[in-house]
Amino acid sequence: MGAPASVFDFETRRLDGAPMPLAEFRGKVLLLVNTASECGFTPQYAALQELHDRLAPRGFSVIGFPCNQFGGQEPGGAEEIAAFCAKNYGVNFPLSEKIDVNGDNAHPLYRHLTSVAPGILGTEAIKWNFTKFLVDRDGQVVARFAPATKPENIAREIEALL
Repeated sequence: MGAPASVFDFETRRLDGAPMPLAEFRGKVLLLVNTASECGFTPQYAALQELHDRLAPRGFSVIGFPCNQFGGQEPGGAEEIAAFCAKNYGVNFPLSEKIDVNGDNAHPLYRHLTSVAPGILGTEAIKWNFTKFLVDRDGQVVARFAPATKPENIAREIEALL
């Protein structure tokens, strides 16, 4: 079997442990984001949720990937992460189980994302929490955004794919 053709070829688990094959999102525009609950960028959850709410009826979804690789800023377990996101930001978009996005244990999805959409100067590694990957309806990565890029500032790119 060759290399995955799209993000829809990958599978992860939801925060509650249930399988989450990304094929269930086939035909949708996605914004994939590695997240953390104790980061300076954590307030982006609110803007991510707003985008999700506003654009979901048109075939869009945010998917969050909690990760503890940057400053230990996602130390909690699944229940703590879910409660924090719901209580503080009203998050109801899908969240995966906590994963690694860099290194030997990086989730295969993130290996794919970083290889097809390298960052500044061609580096593949994720530099910090809230790096964003915009994926079209065919599962192809069309853009990578730095953690400091506010979700509302990429709404135009998302809407162009809808």
